Amino acid sequence: MAHLDSLDDGTLVLAAVGAATLVFLYLLLRSDAEAAVPYTVAPPEQAQPGWKGPVLAEPALKVSGSSLIQCYAPATGEALARVNPATADGIDRAVGRAKAAQVAWARTSFAARRKVLRTMLAFVLANQETIARVACRDSGKTMVDAALGEILVTAEKLRWTIRHGEESLKSERRATNLLLAYKWNEVLYQPLGVVAACVSWNYPFHNLVSPVIAAIFAGNAVVVKGSEATAWSSSYFASIVTRALEACGHSPDIVQSLVCWPSVADRLTSHPDVSHVTFIGSRQVARQVCASAAKSLTPVCVELGGKDPAIVLDDLSDGDFNRVASILMRGVFQSAGQNCIGIERVIALPRAHERLVAHLTPKIRALKPGSVLDAPRGTAVDVGALISAAGFDGLESLIADAVKSGARLLAGGTRHVHPEHPQGHYFTPTFLADVTPSMAIAQQELFAPVFLLMRATSVSDAISTANSTIYALGASVYGSSTTDLERVVGEVDAGMVAVNDFAVTYMVQLPFGGAKGSGYGRFAGKEGLRSLCNLKAVTRDRWPGIKTSIPGPMDMPLNGPGAGAAAWRMAQGIVLLGYAPTLMGKLEGLASMLGI
Repeated sequence: MAHLDSLDDGTLVLAAVGAATLVFLYLLLRSDAEAAVPYTVAPPEQAQPGWKGPVLAEPALKVSGSSLIQCYAPATGEALARVNPATADGIDRAVGRAKAAQVAWARTSFAARRKVLRTMLAFVLANQETIARVACRDSGKTMVDAALGEILVTAEKLRWTIRHGEESLKSERRATNLLLAYKWNEVLYQPLGVVAACVSWNYPFHNLVSPVIAAIFAGNAVVVKGSEATAWSSSYFASIVTRALEACGHSPDIVQSLVCWPSVADRLTSHPDVSHVTFIGSRQVARQVCASAAKSLTPVCVELGGKDPAIVLDDLSDGDFNRVASILMRGVFQSAGQNCIGIERVIALPRAHERLVAHLTPKIRALKPGSVLDAPRGTAVDVGALISAAGFDGLESLIADAVKSGARLLAGGTRHVHPEHPQGHYFTPTFLADVTPSMAIAQQELFAPVFLLMRATSVSDAISTANSTIYALGASVYGSSTTDLERVVGEVDAGMVAVNDFAVTYMVQLPFGGAKGSGYGRFAGKEGLRSLCNLKAVTRDRWPGIKTSIPGPMDMPLNGPGAGAAAWRMAQGIVLLGYAPTLMGKLEGLASMLGI
């Protein structure tokens, strides 16, 4: 083989160009092999412009005298469809299909899984309006809410997993020690098998698809149970995934989507063939889910909502103040407040408190509730409907109690009867100032379009107020002083904190989850992917011919007089050799091992 110094410059340039060309061709061929495959999913007619359905006299999910689920649009009360819920036997069949399909899926490469995700991403980007309209029809939100909370975050989940999923699940080399220097160590991330997800209704597209993305990229099959409140859209959204799998040549049985009544859900969460459960919902239901999963000792990741604080410091400039006020409005009223990481409490220092009162009162009073899909062309809708009117009595009672205890009601405070859609579930956008931690409304998660403003006398007081609830999911802090900002980051009880921003930790796929009453476990990011894997620890021989053997004095059975003492000296010497902090200690251990 020629030495480099014997080659002329032209030869070296040609060699470099040739190598670069090979790399380019490899990347090009690899990219083509993972390119998205076109496919279609027929959109439901109820999401088409101009659709009108029969308005239910008393909108409700239960059909009298039947087990059917009555799906309806919460913004208008229009009937969408009736869905036959899964039975216990149906759940068994779904798990069985998933289990059978997962065997082949577990053997697929990361490249093959990326191809499926690229195919999904291309579909989502090309069909944004249809996906948003379906989500709006089933949940009552606005198109902007759907764009931000359904499509944007799903696209990011797909992008992140395509780009970083493989590196997150690649086997890892781990350190060794002196005693086992002849070994090398590795951690493998292998599929669990069939995993389950029980998801909430507030983001019917993203909440259903997000756990599926993580599960299938990790090599699992997944059974996802959507909420009965958004049962109508579940089949369309699930088809986006299953058709992508089919388009790429894989079994659609890898993903099973079902809806069932709560009384039947135990069959899924306690199923012996389910290896992991992700649950998004309330604390009350979480207790039942965890008790059910305990029957088969199935691990559970639970996300139970929050009472997220936004701390506003007094050192904001005028320009920053207006920017932050706009963020707070979006953080509170996104999806009509039905957002697990929505801002539920704004805790402001004295000057910021009064500025917010003056600045936001007219803005909140001007917010327009309505059905964005049914509003006349050119009519703006700021806040959509709530999923149900069941909590309106309690919400009005909490607001009245807060006012009685000294809070100022500056806007709203009652349910809203929409003139065009009297059967829709609307609550007037509400602004309460001077709320204190002792008020019940400051302790309970509202999931409603209610802006709670609380006054803090200092940074310490703001942190204390932020930490005064049972919840600890997300938090945000706004200000200029790095010292104060970092103090809040370090001392606030939360699983996620955004500085001078709102909820962006999820937009970069940092681990998502909380502490205290907000649950435990994490999804999103590499931690979320790895939680859906069996972490298999492996040690291997580093060099041929060098293997572990039991020293003679320690070989069992111990024989002869003094054998026990000799074995002890050997064992003691091994410990000293491996862990004594000084060279003399290690030499003492070696001498003990040698019987000196």
